[in-house]
Amino acid sequence: MKKWIALLLVVLLALGAYVAAGPYLTVRAIRAAVQAQDAASLAEQVDFPALRSSLKAQLNDRMVRAAGPDAQANPFAAFGLSIAGGVIGGVVDGMVTPLGLGALMEGRKVYRRFDDGLSGDTSAAAAEPLHDARYRYESPSRFTATIADADGDPLVFVITRDGLQWRLSDIRLPR
Repeated sequence: MKKWIALLLVVLLALGAYVAAGPYLTVRAIRAAVQAQDAASLAEQVDFPALRSSLKAQLNDRMVRAAGPDAQANPFAAFGLSIAGGVIGGVVDGMVTPLGLGALMEGRKVYRRFDDGLSGDTSAAAAEPLHDARYRYESPSRFTATIADADGDPLVFVITRDGLQWRLSDIRLPR
């Protein structure tokens, strides 16, 4: 009986260690996929629909706040905001790709990544996505990796757990 209890404790401990190491394993897999420019491997580690939805909401909120309360009261400005919201959606859909995520994780602006081509910068920060990231558990199912973007502002990558699998599901843009 004691052997079964010990075996159960070992299995539970191993499962707990695997879940605790999961975000670090996901970050490592994302790094490898971005460096290899392997879209299929990156797609396994990223929840693209959730990520796109989150970024669209953040950018739409930022645009409405910048327009101010007067813009919502004016019908022409409200129409302009709705058109701009559609443009933001298209831009996010185009940028939330393996290439775009690679540029963000390197702390670079996405448009610079396209200008530099696929080889891009050969510095250490560009060669290693999420270089010098600060890692932190926010809860048992939420983990963050924070880096500084090209302007030095914090860019937070949120990795969430679904069952035993961890996936990148949100990027908190600098304010």
